[in-house]
Amino acid sequence: MSWSEILTFALVASLLVISPGPNGLLIAKTVPTSGRAAGFANVIGFIIAFFIQGTLSILGLSLILLQSALAFAILKYLGAAYLCWIGIKALIAAYKGEPAPTTTAPAKRKRTLWRAYSEGLLTNLLNPKTAMFYLAAFPQFISVGETPILAAYQLIAVHSVINALWFSAMVMLLAQLTKAANNGSFQRWVKGLTGIVFVGFGLKLASIKPNL
Repeated sequence: MSWSEILTFALVASLLVISPGPNGLLIAKTVPTSGRAAGFANVIGFIIAFFIQGTLSILGLSLILLQSALAFAILKYLGAAYLCWIGIKALIAAYKGEPAPTTTAPAKRKRTLWRAYSEGLLTNLLNPKTAMFYLAAFPQFISVGETPILAAYQLIAVHSVINALWFSAMVMLLAQLTKAANNGSFQRWVKGLTGIVFVGFGLKLASIKPNL
């Protein structure tokens, strides 16, 4: 896998990470009452969930690749279509100025580190969008000539590092980042940029021949 492919994936993953979502909500709910350590426990839960979801996706894609190159190519195009769909939804939301559900009341009870970790883990394990993102992204970056498991884990590691950096910063600077995330203009800017990148990325992938 080339550095250009890794950087392209990092850009797409970064836009997903910084977009308002359940992970940011959980941290905003945890840190005010349970402290930084609990927030970092949330982040660890996120990362473990990514590797579990990614491993399941790798196993499924490996079976498909072994069974049929055509099926893998079809999955590649479906993944490109899914990325375009994400982008179109983001552009529509940015155009309409729809607010994202980024506010939440702080937790009433202080969380233990184990509970905070478990909530971070389950938030992502039970979120089908994580698995769908991996299933859509992996075929775009994994060539038949390379080891799919190694390449996929490289992408998971990149996604995990981006999550760790962003949400660790959010834990440390919660007040400032939460205020920015709740700002309507910030949300529209992020959604618009996400939409453009995802639609362009999906169209580019759909226009090239599968590497089979």
